[in-house]
Amino acid sequence: MYTKFFNLTRHPFELTPDPTFLFPTKQHNEALAALYYGVRRHKGFVVLTGEVGTGKTLLLRCLVQLFKESKDVAYAYLFNSRLSDTEFLHYIASDFGLPASGKNKSELVVELCNYVVSRGLSKLTTVLIVDEAHHLSAENLEEIRLLTNLETTNDKLLQIVLVGQPELDKKLDSAGLRQLKQRIALRARLEPLNADETKEYVQKRLHVAGANSSASRLFPAETIAAVYRHSRGTPRLINTICDNSLLTAYARQLQCVSPEIIAGIVDDLRLNVVGPPEIERDREISAADVRRAAQTILELYVALEKSSAREEQSGAAIAPRLP
Repeated sequence: MYTKFFNLTRHPFELTPDPTFLFPTKQHNEALAALYYGVRRHKGFVVLTGEVGTGKTLLLRCLVQLFKESKDVAYAYLFNSRLSDTEFLHYIASDFGLPASGKNKSELVVELCNYVVSRGLSKLTTVLIVDEAHHLSAENLEEIRLLTNLETTNDKLLQIVLVGQPELDKKLDSAGLRQLKQRIALRARLEPLNADETKEYVQKRLHVAGANSSASRLFPAETIAAVYRHSRGTPRLINTICDNSLLTAYARQLQCVSPEIIAGIVDDLRLNVVGPPEIERDREISAADVRRAAQTILELYVALEKSSAREEQSGAAIAPRLP
């Protein structure tokens, strides 16, 4: 809608993970290199973690693009990890192009093993990529571990790339998955961008979209500072804020985005409203319960004291009448 008004060739802040827009920070380059190296050197398990919106899926798309350019790599890409163990194996087999319809779990395992071994004997690389891996059940992770038992004296025959939120690290650290954790050869982590990286990120996406010399005019320094402050350097939030701000500037027929527009967008999207974590709410509730209980005990104590005092007074009045 606003591209023609700002002389852009495309929307610069789409939320879809397009490898064209990859902003190669040092940490992104290192993470991509670690994943690619781990797969190509047949290291077995490699893990990538990062908070929501830090660019994990975009990095995966770049990795897949590299695989497509290599004729010796076959990969299965699983993006729905909320599956039963049989559904999980069925999806993997289907994505590898294997006949999986109507087969039970044992048949699927045999089919996958034969496929991986035959490719390994031909010096070919086979990769299983699991996005949103923090949702994987313990059963599915165990199935993955068993598949990695396929190996020669020198190489792992099936390469596993697990990508997920920090909860994945916690899951892999559990005692029940210690065998799997010991097989992880490489780990990488994505963090939010800093202030300088946020500025370069915005300008990079504007340049890719055709802004060229007008990038700094569209988003002045003080505006990008506001974007960073409200997004905390999370790429997905940067995209959301910037896309909406361009739409607002277009509606007002303005040639640049002001910090006031950013503030308005943040309020409209309620990005500055963060509810307390569950643990904090539990603490608040517990503290309130303790206060109420203490008050009840105090009131009961006062009532008992008064009752005891009345009984003593009553006993003193009756005592002289007793023989």
